[in-house]
Formats: sequence, structure tokens, C-alpha cells
Amino acid sequence: MRKSRILEGCPFPLGATWDRLGVNFALFSANAIKVELCLFDDIGERELECIELPEYTNEVWHGYLPDARTGTIYGYRVHGPYKPAAGHRFNPNTLLRDPYAKQIEGQVTWNPALFGYQMETANDLTFDTRDSAPG
Repeated sequence: MRKSRILEGCPFPLGATWDRLGVNFALFSANAIKVELCLFDDIGERELECIELPEYTNEVWHGYLPDARTGTIYGYRVHGPYKPAAGHRFNPNTLLRDPYAKQIEGQVTWNPALFGYQMETANDLTFDTRDSAPG
């Protein structure tokens, strides 16, 4: 895996924003304890690297990648409590799309790992450790 240089960045605007020098990434989460930005190859099939977003300002996780460009394929792994009864279902094994994305690349291949819980058990309180990125 490669090791990208990440800087503090800005908490706004939300999403991935290219400034002609690099890309600022900003994601809102009031309850996450860590957010990882996961970078993929040019066709979105192979995860190259996960980088912890270094800053948290006013419930926004953020970081700046000076080497990133438009078209960078990425997702997030968000860490936090897994307490479904309290409304928290953080599962870093589940790769998340950016809710502020300006463009979506590729197709979803539906499989049980995408749900974050062990779907086959019919118990949505379970925690699934399978990586959903291949889907």
C-alpha cells in the first residue's frame, strides 16, 4: 500500500472539493470517533490505501490531499459505536459512499456484506466483519 501525505484541510464545503492543487475531503458525523478516507485504483476495483482524516471541527471530519485530483475514486470507513438500539450502526468494514459526492463511479454488486450486519441471520442487531468494498 502506498502512503499519501495528508494535511489538515477545511471543514467546508462538505464533500470532496478540488482547488486545482489538491482535494479537500470533509464529512459530517456527530458521533464517529474516527473516519478513514479509502483511495482506490483508477477503475475502482482495488483499495490502495486508507488514510485517517486528521481533523474534526464542529462535527466535521476533514483532511486535504495535495496529490489527489478530480476523478479520484474514494469511499469512507467510519468508526464509532455499534449500538443499534441507540441508533448507532458504525461499522468500519462497510465502505460508505460520500453523501456529498458530485459523481458516482461504478455499479453496486449487491451482496450481504453491504448491509453492515449479518443479513443471513435475519437479525439486524448483529455485526458483520466482512469487507463490503468488493461490492
